[in-house]
Amino acid sequence: MKTLLTCICLLSCLITFSQRDFSKVEIVVTTVADSLYMLEGSGGNIAIFTGEDGVLMVDDQFAGLSEKIKTTIAELSNHPVKYLLNTHWHGDHTGGNENFGNDGAIIVAQENVRTRMSTDQVNKAFNRTTKASPEIAWPKITYSEDMQIHFNGESIMLIHVHDAHTDGDAFVYFPERNVLHMGDCFFNGRFPYIDLGSGGTVDGAIKAVQTALMLTNHGTKIIPGHGKLAHKSDLLKYYTMLEVMKERVLDAVDKGHSIEEIKAAGLGEGYEGWGDGFISLDRFIDIIWTDFNREE
Repeated sequence: MKTLLTCICLLSCLITFSQRDFSKVEIVVTTVADSLYMLEGSGGNIAIFTGEDGVLMVDDQFAGLSEKIKTTIAELSNHPVKYLLNTHWHGDHTGGNENFGNDGAIIVAQENVRTRMSTDQVNKAFNRTTKASPEIAWPKITYSEDMQIHFNGESIMLIHVHDAHTDGDAFVYFPERNVLHMGDCFFNGRFPYIDLGSGGTVDGAIKAVQTALMLTNHGTKIIPGHGKLAHKSDLLKYYTMLEVMKERVLDAVDKGHSIEEIKAAGLGEGYEGWGDGFISLDRFIDIIWTDFNREE
């Protein structure tokens, strides 16, 4: 019952985000490398890559911010958005797909993103249906594992990581710039939301970070799905947190403790402040506990 209530609370937060007033949100631009920028507003972090071929965009936040984002992009480039890459299907990363698609952007994502965006998504835990997005918002180019886009004189790599935050996650890697966009496989300095209902798993989230650690070095700039621009040292801290919290929760389960007892056990020692964002310590414990106690 506690887990169900937590899921309902998470859903309520997502609904609140989708209906909020964005009039006071400012789009903040950080230069990551030459012609490559990170945009922060409300929702997932955006990457913008500019050049003679046009603009390549990674994620697009909520629909209500599209005009502000377009204005910001126009300050960075005289060219339109040609390619829009989605790191996964959630609305805080794909809410602007319809608006940018109407402007002619070609939307690209892992094939599971198109499946989820083009069909109603039913969450049986609390009997709620997320309606399919309009067709213009669906990815027009999809891939199963990996692909490359040759654009603005460079090769951008799209790398599918399995069953991590969702079942359709992808990294976007700019090897010539030594920049990696991880989508919601990385919440910098925060406990993550792992969407178990969309194919996400704790072990998959850990493996995704392991993949990112192999791709990066200490000079790599890492764009997280949420949080400030990061480096490998930040990702290592995040990886350690995932492993430690998983071990703490599963150890408590092995000792026969209930979920209520586990939440009251102070398992967040060393990670004070990590639960101040969207996902609290209790919610993250719930995610881990639920993942490893799901019926086969």
